[in-house]
Amino acid sequence: MDILNTPGLAENIYQQALEVFFARKWGNRMLFSHDISHHRRVWNFARELLISTENKSNPHSLDFYSKTLIACYLHDLGMTVTTGVDHGLHSRNLAVEFLSELNHDLSGWTDMLDAIEKHDNKEYASGTEEKNNILVILSAADDMDAFGHTGIYRYLEIFIERGVPPEKIADEIRRSAANRFRNLESWFGKYPVLIEKHRKRYLILDDFFREFGSEAGFSQ
Repeated sequence: MDILNTPGLAENIYQQALEVFFARKWGNRMLFSHDISHHRRVWNFARELLISTENKSNPHSLDFYSKTLIACYLHDLGMTVTTGVDHGLHSRNLAVEFLSELNHDLSGWTDMLDAIEKHDNKEYASGTEEKNNILVILSAADDMDAFGHTGIYRYLEIFIERGVPPEKIADEIRRSAANRFRNLESWFGKYPVLIEKHRKRYLILDDFFREFGSEAGFSQ
C-alpha cells in the first residue's frame, strides 16, 4: 500500500474536524443507535472493506479514502432533523455545510454527497457497476454495524423510535438484517474470510430475535 494513500492520512486531514462538526450539530440528541459512536464504527468497517478488497497494483487514492471517511462520519447526521427515510437528504445538506466551512469546491464532491443521500436505498448501491466506490462501501459498512450485539440494541432503539409495534419488531428486524447480509454477500462474496467473519455477527442478531419472537409469542 502506498504510504501516501492510506486511510490514516485521510484521518489526519479530516477526522478531528469531522468529530468537532458532528458534536456541534448533534448536540444533546439522545439516539445511541446513530450517534458519533455509530459513525466511528462505520468508518472502521469501511476501512476493513477498503483494505480487504484493495487491488495492490491499483490502490485507492487519497481522494477516495477522504471522501469515504467524510461520508461515513456524516451519513446519519440528518437524524438530528428526522429519523425517517429522508434523513439522508438532510445529512447531505449538512455535509455540504461541512465542506463549505473548509472552503472546498463542491463540484468535486458530488459522488460523496450522492452516497450520503442514498446510503439507505440499497437499490442504488446494488445497481452500481463498480464495487469499490463510495456508495457501496458506505452502504456495506453501515449494514455491518447492524449485526452483532451492538446491532441488537441499535435495531431495537430505532424501530421503537419509529413506532414499530412490539409484536412486529422481531420479524421486521430479522427481515431487514437478512436483506443487509444478502447485500454484503452480493457485493463482497469473493472475499470469503470477510463474509464468514460477519456472518457470525449477523447470526448473533438473527438468533437473538428468533428466540425473542418465539418466547414472546410474536413470531409468525
